[in-house]
Amino acid sequence: MPAGQKLKSLRNRHNITVREVEQASRRIADVKGDKRFCISNGWLAQLENGDSEPSIWKLFSLSIIYRANLLDLLLLYNIDVNQKEKYEPVADPYLTQLISQNCQAVSEIAASLDWLSTGLNVGQTANGEDCPSHIIYGHLGLAEFTMYPMIRPGALLKIDTSQNKLVTNTWRNEYERPIYFIELRDAYACGWCELQGNQLLIIPHHSSRATVRRFTYPREAEIVGRVVSYSTNCVDVAHAGATI
Repeated sequence: MPAGQKLKSLRNRHNITVREVEQASRRIADVKGDKRFCISNGWLAQLENGDSEPSIWKLFSLSIIYRANLLDLLLLYNIDVNQKEKYEPVADPYLTQLISQNCQAVSEIAASLDWLSTGLNVGQTANGEDCPSHIIYGHLGLAEFTMYPMIRPGALLKIDTSQNKLVTNTWRNEYERPIYFIELRDAYACGWCELQGNQLLIIPHHSSRATVRRFTYPREAEIVGRVVSYSTNCVDVAHAGATI
């Protein structure tokens, strides 16, 4: 059912006429001192017939008059405020960021960015249980080359926040060396880490063009957790379609 018809059905359910909607909205607009909250009966008829689109001000008035949740009215027009995290990586894919603490949301985000394939479901563990609360996810920005080519820009990172202390044990190869997700003052980063006094060093992969970055720890940088897995392309996206 179109959004306008759903609004009409909601109005009829409360036995409210279009004239009563106009009168009630005018009172709201008077108190607000803003005529944008006022709904004329002619405009409401157009809205219910699908010939007009509502503004946030008029939807606010309707939510009061119909005693409805404003967020539910927004949903009628395909606006779900709970999907904010889903679209943040889409809006700025060059930014490294945390994307969600909701595993199901991560599945939707990954699908929207075409990160995962072959039916991988990051919303559940291997045995079908919900993922634990200490597991969160991050998006590696398209401008982030610290761990390149091991982890390429655009990767989906799985982060264990229970492992937020630097491990100083030796490792046998670069794949065993812990990779951390770091929160900076106004950004996030991902890489190998070393602690020298109160200085946290973010160490890039030896094949990367990135340089070592140094921050005062923990004032300028904090360890969010250890990257325990990641989904990354095996070739650069720009070159994926190239032929030899």
